[in-house]
Amino acid sequence: MKDYEHPFFRPLWRRVAVVAVCLIWSVIEFASGTPFWGVIALGFAGYGAWQFFYLYKPAEEKEAEPEPKE
Repeated sequence: MKDYEHPFFRPLWRRVAVVAVCLIWSVIEFASGTPFWGVIALGFAGYGAWQFFYLYKPAEEKEAEPEPKE
């Protein structure tokens, strides 16, 4: 299952918001003195950035790609 391709994440602002919330959560955890949870939240943010900005392909691009011929 490719969660990053879910229709909920089509608008760019939603993908940015998810990553931003994880980054803010990480900052709060580090500021409150709990670095373990800060690293976990930072990992979520990194994974989200990887999925939503590096691997993400909008539905329009996927439909425009020609099918490979054998």
